Amino acid sequence: GLPSDKIELGRNCKIVTEVVQNGNDFTWTQRFPGGHTTTNTFTVGKEADMETFGGKKFKATVKIEDGKLVAEFPNYRHTAEISGGKLVEISTSSGVVYKRTSKKIA
Repeated sequence: GLPSDKIELGRNCKIVTEVVQNGNDFTWTQRFPGGHTTTNTFTVGKEADMETFGGKKFKATVKIEDGKLVAEFPNYRHTAEISGGKLVEISTSSGVVYKRTSKKIA
């Protein structure tokens, strides 16, 4: 349902994701073009306050399923895993699936 120019912008957007893990504690930071940064800190199995790129705040409990980090809340599911040395994220909302694959840069 998005205009083709918006879809192309999303495909070409260079996002830098930094994931720091200390046991079950994670800090997940994403740096977007234009200087906007979003950071979410969570512990696997515990509810955490999070924020979307657009600034919307929500609560979610991140769990691990089949080696993937999984966050679910009404009408949305996000998974993240390391596969073949790359970060693979899949977001599903109202039947629409978005997949982003990121290479390791550092």
